Amino acid sequence: MADKNYIYAVARIRAHELGLLSGAVLDQLLSAPDEETAVKLLQEKGWGTGDAGADTVNVDAMLTRETEKTWELIKELVDDESVFNVFLYEKDYHNLKAAIKETCTAGEHPGIYREGGTVDVQLMKDAIEAREFDRLPGHMAAVAKEATDTLLKTRDGQLCDVIVDKAALSAIYEASKQSGSELLALYGELTVATADIKIAVRGQKTGKTREFLSEALAPCESVSVDRLAEAASGSAEAIYAYLESTGYGEAVEELKLSPAAFERWCDNRMIRAIKPQLYQSFGIGPLAAYILARENEIKTVRIILSGKRNGFPDEFIRGRVREMYV
Repeated sequence: MADKNYIYAVARIRAHELGLLSGAVLDQLLSAPDEETAVKLLQEKGWGTGDAGADTVNVDAMLTRETEKTWELIKELVDDESVFNVFLYEKDYHNLKAAIKETCTAGEHPGIYREGGTVDVQLMKDAIEAREFDRLPGHMAAVAKEATDTLLKTRDGQLCDVIVDKAALSAIYEASKQSGSELLALYGELTVATADIKIAVRGQKTGKTREFLSEALAPCESVSVDRLAEAASGSAEAIYAYLESTGYGEAVEELKLSPAAFERWCDNRMIRAIKPQLYQSFGIGPLAAYILARENEIKTVRIILSGKRNGFPDEFIRGRVREMYV
């Protein structure tokens, strides 16, 4: 679809942006004395089913419903929402791992699949069980076979995960670069680079070899897989020194604090990167930015509600709250 055909869609998105949570609303949620009060505040803003008078609320169902609303809107606005599939590949490959392990262990494990991917879960399970991998999308078929064969031969679940996780990052990267959208390309770059950094840090802490790290890391433009693997096979300080030479130097202090601090930094960097789309009047960018903004606020609400439920201090929760798009 040409950019000019997104003008009406962008106008609709502008109206919906007015309903996004602001920093002021997050402060209200943080100031709520308990989870129940925070949930009622969200209901008053239209979250969930819109029934603000309900006595009990299933928080997971409420947050799931918010994700559904986002995609329902996108489907209303564009003729072909497949251009946004790049945002759903993470779910697809999570489901692929689950289907492979469920098939190879010959058991049923309810609740292990995620809704909202681009590939029907039952189709995925049937294809793997019948070893008819060509029934899967082209970017998934080969890795499905490789991961299944590996798990059956080695019974090494971690190795299976590494194979599928790297393929997921590669699929996201390729789709984002081929989209023709500057914002989607940026999304793919940041997604893969920050995932590589997490893999490297985790690998260094658990003593993974350079060979293992080289196999696990997915190539991208802003991070050198070879240099990151070399650093991670050495020390945390070597990783920090390498990152200081890249565009991810700001992440070093967050990595030194905690994995949670780095996760927050990653999410905040993405939000800062997409904020210029607030001033674009046409193109796919504002729609993609809205999807990411919604994912970000839903994640943040989940963090706040979980913190309230578990009785964490407000300052502890505040330290994990993400920046908002608006």
